[in-house]
Amino acid sequence: MTLTPRVDPPGPTWWDTLPLTDAPVHAPVAVGGRPTPDALIGAYRAGVFPWPTGEPRPGRRRAPGLPWWCPDPRAVIPAGGVHVSSSLRRRLRSCGWTTTMNRRFDEVVLRCRRTPPDVWITDGLRAGYAGLHALGWAHSLEVWDGDELVGGIFGILVGGVFIGESMFHARTDASKAALADLDARLAAAGGRLIEVQFLTDHLASLGAVEIPRPAYLATLRAVRDADVRLETAELPVLRLAARTAPASPPAPARSRRS
Repeated sequence: MTLTPRVDPPGPTWWDTLPLTDAPVHAPVAVGGRPTPDALIGAYRAGVFPWPTGEPRPGRRRAPGLPWWCPDPRAVIPAGGVHVSSSLRRRLRSCGWTTTMNRRFDEVVLRCRRTPPDVWITDGLRAGYAGLHALGWAHSLEVWDGDELVGGIFGILVGGVFIGESMFHARTDASKAALADLDARLAAAGGRLIEVQFLTDHLASLGAVEIPRPAYLATLRAVRDADVRLETAELPVLRLAARTAPASPPAPARSRRS
């Protein structure tokens, strides 16, 4: 079995000194700096993420510099909790797709980048993610129809939490298959959560729920140094059709970039 690399947890950083429990709810907790690999992993391990396009909430002006966010509440999917609907189950049974991890990291990031004016992955952030991938922190999951890349998701694995940054699809349901596959790999590895930042109707239908920021930060601190590594082998999505889904998805809520 081939697994994602083992990484050495860094020591405390400046991000760990921020009083995040009492930080703004709908505003950046910090502004400025560059998305270098060191800055990114320090931020993610502390519970903070960059969002260069500005405010996560509509109707607010873009902050100057690079904004770093730690919203309250936080949207998460408990490991093993992705909701596989009956229609998605039918797709998984019939499509013949397979999945891999880390085979096309940069391409997945580019496909998630979108087009103006909705681009949020700047050149600097793309380079930062590439650096994290080279160091073993950032990962992609690809969905394949034969030799064609039809969907994917990427993010950062911080111990037992996978911080999902964005996903894309070129075929109906391919991004849902990517999330379900990632969830299965994380649960099998003993992970705790997929963090998806802000709740949307779409993510709620897939099993995401909101938890208070202090609860998320406490969970992250408890598992951020856990040795959780995901299987990277090519696997059929057919196996996901047999997974038991939650009885019903949670209620919908807010906006998010994926």
